Amino acid sequence: MDLTEGTPEEKRVRSKKMMLWFGIGSLIMSFAAWASAFLVSKKQRLDKDWLTNFDLPSAFLISIAVIVLSSFTFILAKNALKHGNRQMTSVWLMTTFVLGLVFIFNQFEGFNQIIEDGHYFTGSSSNITVTYIYFIAAAHIAHVVVGLICLLVVIYNHFKQKYSANNMLGLELAGNFWHFVDILWICLFLFLYFFK
Repeated sequence: MDLTEGTPEEKRVRSKKMMLWFGIGSLIMSFAAWASAFLVSKKQRLDKDWLTNFDLPSAFLISIAVIVLSSFTFILAKNALKHGNRQMTSVWLMTTFVLGLVFIFNQFEGFNQIIEDGHYFTGSSSNITVTYIYFIAAAHIAHVVVGLICLLVVIYNHFKQKYSANNMLGLELAGNFWHFVDILWICLFLFLYFFK
């Protein structure tokens, strides 16, 4: 299908979706670059100061369950809106938002567990392995915060009755970004778990 075809509204919808996918593509490249830097540093420092016996905090694993659950609640919100159930849409959107906050709380709990093990981001007790883990997790948290801001906008617009079964572009865009951030954390956790 030619991207220039269709009504002005169809073109607007396509352009917004395409902008989101370009943004997601750039984020994938950024995190891939950081993962590559992690692997290169590991190879160069394996015989020096790279931690080989470091276990990721259990709070990071709990975060996976929380973030996956939040994706399901977002899907439930979208389905409720499709069926015209505005009350359940509100419930599921708010639940998704709360789960996002719980995810961030668990991430900071993970940082606390790392500190309790005697590893810090900077200073004499830091090392390059843990510094990378802090940085990658913190960069992901920043994107979850962006997702939460998007969710707040969606919740506000939902209460203003801007969405319906025939008009849910904002909710769909926020949902796609939220699902991407969820999948990204799973991939990052698995990467850090298997390649640390």
